Amino acid sequence: MRRRDFITGAGGTAAAVLAHGPANAAPRRIGTADIQRLEARFAEVIASDHRHGGRVSIETRAVQLADEALALQEHGTASQRIRAALYACAASFMSSAMWAAIDGRRFEAALKHHQKAASTAAMSGDSTIQFRIWSHAGSLYRHLGRPGDALAANDVARSLPIARRDPLFASLGHARHAAIHGLTGDTNAVHRLLGHAQEGLERADAAASRPVWITAFYDQAELDSLALAAHLAAGNWENAEAHAHRCLALRRGAMQRSHAITTVRLAHAQLGQSAYESAVATAMSVPAEVSAHPRVSGMLAAFGAKLSSLAAGTGPDLTWAEYAHNTWRTTA
Repeated sequence: MRRRDFITGAGGTAAAVLAHGPANAAPRRIGTADIQRLEARFAEVIASDHRHGGRVSIETRAVQLADEALALQEHGTASQRIRAALYACAASFMSSAMWAAIDGRRFEAALKHHQKAASTAAMSGDSTIQFRIWSHAGSLYRHLGRPGDALAANDVARSLPIARRDPLFASLGHARHAAIHGLTGDTNAVHRLLGHAQEGLERADAAASRPVWITAFYDQAELDSLALAAHLAAGNWENAEAHAHRCLALRRGAMQRSHAITTVRLAHAQLGQSAYESAVATAMSVPAEVSAHPRVSGMLAAFGAKLSSLAAGTGPDLTWAEYAHNTWRTTA
């Protein structure tokens, strides 16, 4: 399913769990139609994440839908194939709850969601959703500054059958591994893994059928975004800036939060090269309404702190301080 096919209004009514009939009524048979309804709700969650990202409402909605999928397991009858699909649906919702918590900087909640997501995905036997969950775990530990755990979690994702079968999954695994190695300062590993990621992306069959969650976001722009994160963490400022510019040129228009994150990372890369005026101009180009997102606001605060430490009292520092004060006071 392609992104244009599912970016519709978020929300909607979840698949009804089961109507309570007479005490002696036979359990309802759960079938393909129930799975299709749950998958449609999952597409809505993905669409909402792309538009808003990180909101508690997205996290809560995803958890509710996971519970509804699991309730069908308890109260209905189904074939083994349908039961596996129900567990995969529940795991998909929990992976979105986990990502919403990561994106919103609610890391304790994300760790809790990961436990439920991983156990549910294991019961599904679906390596695609297991890949998403363990790849998200790698990102979670990276954001927590725990590269050892991040590498271990992402290795679980990279060892799954889907990563061996599909070059697109392999590419994403390599790119996220590169971003983690950026934290360790291993520039050689960063370059090697990004090369593997690029090769995988170029070999991937664009017409192949894949889950909505990966087709919704992973493309050349996202690969460049991860390359940007890797080089930025490693202090490779020029490489980071080059990937930032390419990412911004290729990024899909509706992904405003991702565009803002890339823009702030570009500002950080420029700051690392002592291009203070350019860095401030770049940071100031982030729309005020997007800067309220937890990830974006945190990155902008870090930008201001670093600018002040490097160029305290200079024109760019004073310009940023005035802009930040006026902007955040207005949007508070």
